[in-house]
Amino acid sequence: QVQLVESGGGLVQAGGSLRLSCVASGRTFSIVPMAWFRQAPGKEREFVAATRWSGGSIYYTYYTDSVKGRFTISRDNAKNTVYLQMNSLKPEDSAVYLCAAAINPGRPPVETSTYDYWGQGTQVTVSS
Repeated sequence: QVQLVESGGGLVQAGGSLRLSCVASGRTFSIVPMAWFRQAPGKEREFVAATRWSGGSIYYTYYTDSVKGRFTISRDNAKNTVYLQMNSLKPEDSAVYLCAAAINPGRPPVETSTYDYWGQGTQVTVSS
């Protein structure tokens, strides 16, 4: 069983920055694929970024096209925490951001169905 708790959301003006955090508990965190998704009202849940262990100290990262160059996913295994640094925020980034964890590292990292555990989400609102 994995429990995920997100924090760091809020209201920010366009062009601003936020850093989201997700603390995980319950499994060997360092090898667990982790991801951030977001969901805006009336829209489907959308992949944002993921990190997956590839062996040793190397982790692959993945991003949806709309956030490349603006968002950065990272993890601190000592703190069982994954972060999402969001810069140059736009109004279209407004959504509930959810942290996710997968049991099986072999599934596609961008698919919602890959992830077995989800946090409650944290609201991000970007004003124009």
